[in-house]
Amino acid sequence: MPMPQDPASRYDRRNTPLVRVVDAVPDDAWDAPSPCEGWSAADVLQHLVDTQRTFLLTNGASLPDPAPVVARGPALAWRTHSEAVARALADPRVGEAPYETPFGVSTVGQVLDDFYGFDMVVHRWDVARATGGDTSIADAELDTLDAAADGWGERLYGDGICSAPLEVGADEPRPVRVLARFGRDAR
Repeated sequence: MPMPQDPASRYDRRNTPLVRVVDAVPDDAWDAPSPCEGWSAADVLQHLVDTQRTFLLTNGASLPDPAPVVARGPALAWRTHSEAVARALADPRVGEAPYETPFGVSTVGQVLDDFYGFDMVVHRWDVARATGGDTSIADAELDTLDAAADGWGERLYGDGICSAPLEVGADEPRPVRVLARFGRDAR
């Protein structure tokens, strides 16, 4: 049976492994430096909250105010945020709303899945790497990351998106090669 493709279900599929990583982080590990230069693990999670909120709020979503603050409890903040995002995406007036991208017309739900979805996978790895958690990435997620990097091309390395790609050997494991495209050293 095919998986549901509505925006809320697609978001949930990206969110479930992230919740597992976030829930497993020891309280004293959130200040650990992440692979994102100058950011702690908590900063990475707050970035996910802030960027998703900004995108959805500017595109017709109604989200609880104030925004969850990761510093007050990362796991609760993420759950509160991600549940609100899923509820917003379940509303077809939000999830199916048209959205103009540099690549053509899409929908708010599809953009959240395409752009913010790869962000959730890469930043999940960042949090796990910073805190000693599970850094595994499923083959299907690696396919998604490769497709995102291919689709974004050089725009992926624009200001505030990803660091320049790293050179790694063709004999490195696939996760190392894919994450190197996003400026991450997974060796």
